[in-house]
Amino acid sequence: MNLVSLSDLTLNLSFGNTGGGHSNAGNFLRVVATLDALMEWGLEMRVYSWLCCGGGRKMREQLQTRHGDQPFPSLALGRSFFVRTMMTTAVVGSAGGGSAMTDALELIEKNVVAVIGPQSSGLAHVISHIANEVNVPILSFGATDPTLSSLQYPYFIRTTQSDYFQMNAIADLVEYYGWKEVTAIYVDNEYGRNGISVLGDALAKKHARISYKAAFTPGAPKNEIRDYLVEVNLTGTRVNVVHADPDSGLTVFSVAKYLQMMKYGYVWIATDWLSSVLDSSVETDEMVDLLQGVIAVHHHTPGSNIKKSFTTKWKNLNSYALYAYDSVWLLARALDVFFSEGGNITFSSNPRLRETNGGALHFTSLPIFDEGQRLLQILITMKFIGLSGQIQFDEEKNLIHPAYDVLNIGGTGSRRICYWSNHSGLSVSPPEIIPLNTSTYKQNLYGVIWPGESATKPKGWVFPNDGNLLRIAVPSADHMGVTRYCIDVFEAALNLLPYTVPHVYKRHGNDLRNYNHMLEDIFKNVSIRKKYDAGVGDITIFTNRLRTVDFTVAFKESELVIVARVEKVRPTTWAFLKPFTVEMWFVTGAAFVSVGTVIWILEHQVNHEFQGPPRQRLVTILWFSFSTMVFAHKQNTVSTLGRFVMILWLFVVFIITSSYTASLSSILTAQQLTSHIGGIDSLKSSTDPIGVPDGPSAYDYLTQELNIPKSRLKILKDQEDYVKALRQGPQDGGVSVIVDQLPYVEMILSSNNCEFRTVGQSFRKTSWGFAFPRDSHLAVDLSTAILHLSENGGLQKIYDKTFGSNRCSEFNQDNMSRQYLQNSPKEDEEYVTEEPESGRHSIRTSFKDSVNKEEDTEIKEMMERKIIDDKREAGQSSGGH
Repeated sequence: MNLVSLSDLTLNLSFGNTGGGHSNAGNFLRVVATLDALMEWGLEMRVYSWLCCGGGRKMREQLQTRHGDQPFPSLALGRSFFVRTMMTTAVVGSAGGGSAMTDALELIEKNVVAVIGPQSSGLAHVISHIANEVNVPILSFGATDPTLSSLQYPYFIRTTQSDYFQMNAIADLVEYYGWKEVTAIYVDNEYGRNGISVLGDALAKKHARISYKAAFTPGAPKNEIRDYLVEVNLTGTRVNVVHADPDSGLTVFSVAKYLQMMKYGYVWIATDWLSSVLDSSVETDEMVDLLQGVIAVHHHTPGSNIKKSFTTKWKNLNSYALYAYDSVWLLARALDVFFSEGGNITFSSNPRLRETNGGALHFTSLPIFDEGQRLLQILITMKFIGLSGQIQFDEEKNLIHPAYDVLNIGGTGSRRICYWSNHSGLSVSPPEIIPLNTSTYKQNLYGVIWPGESATKPKGWVFPNDGNLLRIAVPSADHMGVTRYCIDVFEAALNLLPYTVPHVYKRHGNDLRNYNHMLEDIFKNVSIRKKYDAGVGDITIFTNRLRTVDFTVAFKESELVIVARVEKVRPTTWAFLKPFTVEMWFVTGAAFVSVGTVIWILEHQVNHEFQGPPRQRLVTILWFSFSTMVFAHKQNTVSTLGRFVMILWLFVVFIITSSYTASLSSILTAQQLTSHIGGIDSLKSSTDPIGVPDGPSAYDYLTQELNIPKSRLKILKDQEDYVKALRQGPQDGGVSVIVDQLPYVEMILSSNNCEFRTVGQSFRKTSWGFAFPRDSHLAVDLSTAILHLSENGGLQKIYDKTFGSNRCSEFNQDNMSRQYLQNSPKEDEEYVTEEPESGRHSIRTSFKDSVNKEEDTEIKEMMERKIIDDKREAGQSSGGH
């Protein structure tokens, strides 16, 4: 934690003998100054001093009265030492920063065994390097920079919480409210930069990110902060995280209010600097009014009798004062253990430190504390209950069980909306009563009063008000009239958004249906000066493309199908003989004669209709046999066996006549495929050339998934090439079949008098969607709008308006009818390769629409005939009277 124009405290223990050994001055205990309490973060550091002579008992009694029931450790009895304080008002990085570091080095020269402080992260970095060389433990209650790690600085002990944890708490808040982007406003020093870096990592784990960073110098003037906030306001993100020092932080909110950025729609989250200011100062109406709706993170310190007694005496204490007080007691307890275990204070020179030419810092005079490692181990293994809670360190030298209160400032003060801890996440229950490894992820938090005194959660972003139009890339060529359809869907979805999106369409690429370059330019939009903000067209959603861009939900489902040319078979004079083969005709004739003979044998003795001279009997047999084919036989069967045979024979006749009728109808209206390819299996086994579009969808699937040689594939660019290649056939340089996505195939089928048809089953189902840069809010809102269009039939209306109706009556056959019936009207997808300036349209409709229209026509004709018949009957009736 780094606070501008506030005090850095360094408390060090130094021993009277500046040589290398230990000095024993008998039982005289000389206390120059000791800290009884560290209050009011930087505004005022109250230091109380005692001069206690004649032994340590009196000192212990006085300190005991100031620390509740905890007895002060009997440290240093029989030893002479000084407890010194160094008070500075320097800010690291300013002109005074070097003075603060020089003062710290001068104290370390005097045989220091431990340092409490500094409270600024920048100075802690510098002093920690020196502490590593002289083996002096540093206990910092204010340096919260997460990069002050135990690996790089083994002698650095953080006696407060690292910003790593509060940044994870903020990331959990962002995830809870469903925001995906935040703006980071921070002071540009080690404290600010490193804290925001951790915030970025934490947000990335929640699939969110920092969209804009506004870093200002420490102590920045008001006009500089205003310029940064103006840039922030031009972005679309409305969730702002302020990580600054108190003076600059309050200036940020003051300027934000002046720029009308504290109204509804904005979200302001402040790190623990704000709660520390509120705790250590008297809240005024002006300050509370300035911070209305702000969410602030606050160190969680569990309640205890010790804390209650201490805070009752000392008012306006923030959490850092409690951590500072506990730091003093931590060192005191550790020294007590150190001496009770027979530790000795000895120093030696450091040969690795040498003087630099012209340097004002005397590095060669810095002694090494020989027992520094031992004291360090004692410090990190200490366990006791302090004012701030449990004082105990983990393996990374962080205080265990980090926890925060999340406050909402509103009305006349602030109130807690939840807690956060590293083991339970966000919760409305205090962390100390939640068992470890217990998840409270789905727990609802208390309500928040947002800026503008609204209880409705802000959306977190708006369309950027930077005066720039949304640049939308569209295909440069209109492939079968699909681009216009896509643009119409896109415009309809934009009209459903609750805000206006100024945009312009830009042509991209050549005539090829390969959008990888377009998507690459959209992806680079994040890192390079804007080229395209979105892509609209028949863009297929592939897994590898999802790694670079975001897609809306699919507005059109598609799949690959095989198209072949068909020819109508002209019926001949003898076409009525084709339903049966020659063998079938002989077998059928023999069956008729045989059945007639059997019936005559069974009936002629009892039935006079089957009696008579031989010639008549023969005629009766033949007539009876063949007349049963049309159920026109006049002879009646009398015998039981005759009737039984007759029943079986009539059933057989029914089957024969039905089969003949169906086969003859098929022959008279038959279409013959010009290709022997009838599906995906024959597609792979054949050697005929195959036509594919110029995009990667069909080409890559055939070559990579089906292992079809590239030599068999012929690239076709437009509908004219499709028709020409299929009509030519493989013998004349054309293709046997074409493999393409269903929407394009539908237009070919509907605009060529059913000259072509699909064969086999469809395969490789895909979808079309609109492309946006990663983590685009507009993609999410457009997805919602597209779903709404699908639910209310808007997509179908756009489709019908763009492509009209399909008038191919024979389009109702085979698998095409099955494919259309399986798709709902909402899923009719097409793509416009057409530019915004183009007005060309293609005509087609779905199978379902064709069937419905034909049924309507038949019903109308039936109704008209019935009306005519009714009138005729009515006329005849009237004529009879």
